[in-house]
This record gives sequence, structure tokens and C-alpha cells, in this order.
Amino acid sequence: MAIPWEGPAVGLMDLDAFFASVEQLDHPEWRGKPLIVGGSAERRGVVSTASYEARKYGVHSAMPSYQAKRLCPQAIWTHGHYGRYREMSDKVMAIVADETPRLEQVSIDEAFFDVTPGRYSKESPVDICRRIQARVAELGITCSIGLGVNKTVAKIASERQKPRGLTVVLPGLEAAFLAPLPVRSMSGIGSATGTRLEEMGIRTLGELARQDPKRMERAFGVFGPRMVERAAGRERSVVRAIDEPEDVKSVSNERTFARDLTTEAEVRAAIDHVSALVGTRLRRKELRGSQVTLKLKFDIHHTHTVQRQLSHRTDDEHVFGSVAQELLPQIWSEGTPVRLVGVGVSSFDHDAGEQLSLFGETTNEEAPSKDLRKLSVAADEVRKRFGAGALSYGRDLRFRDGTSDTMPTGKFDAQ
Repeated sequence: MAIPWEGPAVGLMDLDAFFASVEQLDHPEWRGKPLIVGGSAERRGVVSTASYEARKYGVHSAMPSYQAKRLCPQAIWTHGHYGRYREMSDKVMAIVADETPRLEQVSIDEAFFDVTPGRYSKESPVDICRRIQARVAELGITCSIGLGVNKTVAKIASERQKPRGLTVVLPGLEAAFLAPLPVRSMSGIGSATGTRLEEMGIRTLGELARQDPKRMERAFGVFGPRMVERAAGRERSVVRAIDEPEDVKSVSNERTFARDLTTEAEVRAAIDHVSALVGTRLRRKELRGSQVTLKLKFDIHHTHTVQRQLSHRTDDEHVFGSVAQELLPQIWSEGTPVRLVGVGVSSFDHDAGEQLSLFGETTNEEAPSKDLRKLSVAADEVRKRFGAGALSYGRDLRFRDGTSDTMPTGKFDAQ
């Protein structure tokens, strides 16, 4: 019997232990055994995905590989095969797209979808979710789905029962579903925000939902009232159609190094290396941004970032990379060990304003070099036609064997 549904119906499909599941599909001898997809402990790798057999030992995504190896020494390890995961992901997304054109992929293994009754189908949203799960299972992998009236409810529901779970929060029950859950179960509430909320005596989403939005705005800015609305289940979500342009907030890249960088020459070379990766991605996406972020991680617990707003938007690493170089002295002094370097570009959708740095200082940007940008565009084309390894600068070769061997897990491409 179909479950009646009135109003919006938003689902979140999450592929179960995706990378590990694909590896076990392709290697039947690995099924039922603890499997870890990730970088090596010797090169400061991290866990990308762990099979459920490995998770029983406490292994989880983003865990340092050395720690995972200690917890589960008998695990099978693989660095992963991104092209294969991309292929399987495309097949899964095609299944969902058969059910609704409102499909918003948020990562290689996650997607929101809109199955509101009467919009594209007269079927019950629950029946559609069950059919999606069955069709995904025919591929040899499984997924969990959360279904509710908005993205917040769907996301949290998708994590309630894994693997192969289908958690349905019927319209009108979202507030009761959310109320007993800890505040950190809601996406967007990280460690710092969660700690601040707990210091304010707010530990559950129900307590958060009862807060005065003005009080929360004073404490958290515009994010405060938004948290209250989401915790109460009142969020109104729009799932982007497949053919609608993606609302990209930022494009960034980072590299973890097998050996700490300690000299200025090493750190600056790393900034150039990572900036070039970001430039390639920006041009591929046809995006130009006006805010530059430099990120350095000194050890597992200490990360520093600094930003500057440019006077114009750019996709040229010779421009924003030069700014990242200028920002370096604000967060680093020579001799301090650096294990990770990251560069990001954002602010794509509005005009750039006054040049500002995180510390209130301003400096002149390096004038754009049209010739150098043309060289970068030509290099992009060579790599597109003949592969990522077809052309490398000296700065790239310098770090080819010196970075973590953890496979990238981004939505769009292996980097």
C-alpha cells in the first residue's frame, strides 16, 4: 500500500561505503573482509573510505592512515581507482535522473532529488525511493536514502540507517524527528559552532529550534537565524534541475606532503604548484573569482588561513598565485614545519570590492600577464588531449613523489 504524501518530497541518496563497495564488487575475494581505500601511512595518507567490515574496528573516512593501520592491521589496502568510481557514479545518477529531472549531485556518492507528488509523477515518493534502491542494487552496490520535506531532514535521515537504509520522515513530523538529535548532526554545524552552541546550553536541535532568532543572529550573524529555521524543520529547499548551472561557491586545491616543508623556497614552490592546479580547474569550469585564500597546516591540529579580496575577477594562477605568495608572511615564518598547503578562489557571482586582507592590511596586486595566461591555457589543452601527465613544470615534478598518495575524492575530477 502506497504511503500518502502531501507537499514537498526531497530525498538524499548516499552510496554505502562507495569506493570500498566498488572495489569489493570488482574483487570478489575481498568481499566480507575489512578493506580500506586510502593513502599510505608512510606518505601521510588518509582514509578515503572504509568497508563496513573495517568500520567495526573504528576506522572511518578522513582518519589518518597510520591510525587506521593500527586499529585494523589485517585490513586490505588499495589507493583506489577514481575513473572506475566515476563510471559507477554516473550509472547511479542516471538511475535517479530516470525518476526526476530535479537531481542535484553534491559529491561523487551523494545527490539530492525532488520527487514531490504531482510535479513529475503521481506515485508515492516512498515507492520511488524503493525503486531507486532496487535499481542501484542491480549494479552490485547499495545506497541509503533519507526522505523528508527539505534537504536538512533528508540529509540527516539518510544517515540514520546504513547500509541499505530507507528513513522516511512524513510531512508534519520533521520537528519531532529533529528535536532529540544533537546539534552537530545538522550539516553546517562544525566543531567550533557546535562547541559555541553547547557553551550557550544548546545541545539538541529541539533546543536550537526554540531559540530567539535575534539572539542567535547576535551570536552567529546571518547564520544564526538560519540554524533556528533548519532545526525546526521549516527550511524550504530547492533542488536544482540537472540542466541548471551549478552554484559553485569556491574552487580550491590542497596538497599534503610526505615530508614537512621548512624552507621558504619549498613553501613558495608548493604555493605555485597548488595555484596552478586551481587555475586549471577554474578555466575548466569557466569561472573567475575575486577572493584568494591561502591555507597552511602545520600539524594535525593547527591550521591557519588568510584571505584577500582582489580588485577584479581572475582565473589566472599567475595573478591569484602571486597574491597567495604575498599573504604567506602573515601566517608563516621560515623554519615552521608545513605539512599541507592549500589555495582557493571564491566570490564568483558579484563584483569585487575594496582590497582587504584578514589582518586589515592591503597591498597592490601583481598586474595580470596575458602571455603567461595564454601559456597556461595551452598547457590545459595539452593535458586535456594527452592526459594529466603529458606536460609538467619543474615545480610540479618537484612534488610528484613528495605528496600524500591519498586519492582525491572531489565531485568533478581527479586532481
